Amino acid sequence: MIIRATLIAVRLAARINGRGVRLLAAACAAVMLAGSMAAHADAPPRRVVSMNLCTDQLAMLMADEGQLRSVSHLAIDPESSVLAEQARRFPINHGLAEEIFMMKPDLILSGTFTNRASIAMLKRLGFRLEEFPPSYSFPEIREQMLRMGRLLHREARAQELIGELDRQLAAIPEWMHGGRRPLAALHYANSYTSGSGTLASAIVERSGFENLGSRLGLTGMVRLPLEVLVNSAPDLIIGGLRPGTAPALAYQTFEHPALRAVLNGGELTSIPDRYWICGAPFTAQAVRLLSAHAPVLKAERGAAK
Repeated sequence: MIIRATLIAVRLAARINGRGVRLLAAACAAVMLAGSMAAHADAPPRRVVSMNLCTDQLAMLMADEGQLRSVSHLAIDPESSVLAEQARRFPINHGLAEEIFMMKPDLILSGTFTNRASIAMLKRLGFRLEEFPPSYSFPEIREQMLRMGRLLHREARAQELIGELDRQLAAIPEWMHGGRRPLAALHYANSYTSGSGTLASAIVERSGFENLGSRLGLTGMVRLPLEVLVNSAPDLIIGGLRPGTAPALAYQTFEHPALRAVLNGGELTSIPDRYWICGAPFTAQAVRLLSAHAPVLKAERGAAK
């Protein structure tokens, strides 16, 4: 395996202009690292590189001082990342095999949808790589945090974060009106919505609402015709544009008269993307923000009587 990794590394070095010698030297170091990896399998990783927004944030929350060496470029985007400011303290990567190769990591963290070509190359080079699937529920969020804690040898810190998540959720009361949950519809670009089996649906339901997508028997992220949404008469429509989004056909339904009629002069309810994208303790903030709309709906119904 070591000989094979060396040959792959040499070929990789030869393909990159102006950096062949440095890459070849790094290849030798990587091969030596791979050869000794088994002997140190029980030692905490000391050069961790993350290639995925969600693993970026879990690693930043858990890693020991100096343990995490790089996070993905998405981690510094404040629209997508809750920890954007903290992420600026780390070198940034763009998920390219060449740049990660040069960092000589002893553990690479990625998502199951991260750049597959880079993942395949790094695996062929013998690097230790752990892939995390998206979290689709609160139990899965807890499982992912426990797994990250084990990989970083930071199990106690993982348990602290799980406790923080549970405390935040316990502080948010679930609300029902007249024996039923108010109906909420998720409305994205191109008329997509989230049905059952998604983190967005789990957040909606934990916030005290019934998710329209789940009521209709939809699973995953699928298109929901505007006519169906309007005829369902949801109590709340969750959507909205990111700041600075240019006009586009993908968002034309957001201004449709039928949708505006359902909103009755109001606006779409917007929860910042950064609280929905990844599962972590801060996911509870999405629940808190969304659940705050339930008492408002209750007051509006009372005033209408």
